[in-house]
Amino acid sequence: MNHPPYIHVAVSLAAAPFLFGVINKVKAGFAGRKGPPLFQMYYDIVKLMRKGAVYSRTTTEMFRLSPLVSVAVGILAVMTVPLGQTESLISFHGDIFLLAYLFGMARFTTVLAAMDTGSAFEGMGASREVQFSMLAEPAFLVGLAALSLLTGESSVAGILSALRNGTGTATGHVVIPICVASLFIVLLAENSRIPVDDPNTHLELTMIHEVMVLDHGGMDLGFIHYGSALKLWVFASIIARILVPVKMSSPMLDAALATASLLAVTVAVGVVESTMARLRMLRVPQLLTGATILSLVALIIAMR
Repeated sequence: MNHPPYIHVAVSLAAAPFLFGVINKVKAGFAGRKGPPLFQMYYDIVKLMRKGAVYSRTTTEMFRLSPLVSVAVGILAVMTVPLGQTESLISFHGDIFLLAYLFGMARFTTVLAAMDTGSAFEGMGASREVQFSMLAEPAFLVGLAALSLLTGESSVAGILSALRNGTGTATGHVVIPICVASLFIVLLAENSRIPVDDPNTHLELTMIHEVMVLDHGGMDLGFIHYGSALKLWVFASIIARILVPVKMSSPMLDAALATASLLAVTVAVGVVESTMARLRMLRVPQLLTGATILSLVALIIAMR
């Protein structure tokens, strides 16, 4: 018997910040350091939630609204992606577009909040964010479209469920790895990870996402960090379910396998960040264009 969908939502909301701890531990291991605790993100969020926020006189309500939108979007996105054999809390035909444009709305409000400060520095980051997201969204949507054609489903839960039930065709064996490669690049770009962006940098010439939230503090910054954790959880969950669509004999074993594959994707992010340098800004569009080409190749193969 499957667990109710609200259970996987509750687990996702509680466990999402843990993924940052896994990534940091992997990076610390490659560097020969002990690294921060696995639950460091929880400590940081709790500490920020206890602090007050300072607002510039030049900002409007959009600046205060943006962090709330980021969290709300993350919660809604988690509801569309199932974990293990559980059903998603929100599922309907075509909800792959809802998922894409939910994150688009969060990005839009973040960009508006950055521009609302009147800072040329944050405006620079907003410009870069819009440019790279414009290149990442086609790769994401076309990749999901290829999987939709492969499975005959048009919802996120339907696609993942069909993959779990088996697509043993030769076409599936080709399309799935290509889509995983494309979506993994999108994960790195959408979550501001190396080689696209460095979440730990504070250098003017390399900052993209981080520069847009420099004026946020206290509870607002805590919301932004938590929203980022939910976004990483959603992308990693989708890739994990596509990569390991095995259906086990019991819901508990299936949930354990889903969790292990999710952690494996997270470890892969840490390995990439530990073994690669950040790309030059001019090279990032080429990487994202390559991801879109991979998705188009998968789509063409799925149409045959």
